[in-house]
Amino acid sequence: MSPILAEVLGTAILIVLGDGVVANVVLQRTKGHNSGWIVITAGWAFGVTIAVYAVNSISGAHLNPAVTVALASIGTFDWAKVPMYIVAQIAGAVSGVWVAHMMFELPVWQVSLTERAGTGQWLAEAVATFGLLLTIFGVAARTPSAVPYAVGLYITSAYWFTASTSFANPAVTIARSLSDTFAGIALHGVAPFIAAQLVGAFAAIPLASWIWRPFVVDRR
Repeated sequence: MSPILAEVLGTAILIVLGDGVVANVVLQRTKGHNSGWIVITAGWAFGVTIAVYAVNSISGAHLNPAVTVALASIGTFDWAKVPMYIVAQIAGAVSGVWVAHMMFELPVWQVSLTERAGTGQWLAEAVATFGLLLTIFGVAARTPSAVPYAVGLYITSAYWFTASTSFANPAVTIARSLSDTFAGIALHGVAPFIAAQLVGAFAAIPLASWIWRPFVVDRR
């Protein structure tokens, strides 16, 4: 399998296993009970871990434009491959949303009406992406094989400690704008969310370079 196809598949898996369509069904069946939220969180934990683990040896399992751009910025990924990776990630995320819609016999094409805006939400996305990049850099520097599990655990915890439920991924943000669920985001909220995510990613680079210099700097 090519790295590009692996990014498409991995991002699609991530979306299907943690999509808001499934979350909506769970919450309806549990009538919003706490158990419903636990199921949703578990879905994200397993989905992210499985997706990263599945394609890590093929493409590096970026599955996130912010991660791809950050790795290229520190010199551990070729800038020439960045556009192809980002297109693959967005294509995978959108495909994952459509598959989730079809599984539950919903209209494939949807536009989210869920409002997500304001400084608190934007700060939350910057913080979530900042933490995600630090997690990736730190674990990869010490125990690379543990990255899939660390990312899954981080995203799960960030779902609860951030005001935005931690999208932390431009491809996921775009895909969620095409799914009208509580986990979605209205189209006009996409650009500010992505901007905040990139701010968080780039803020993590100098700190990671200082803490984990052998991984971040010396591999340039």
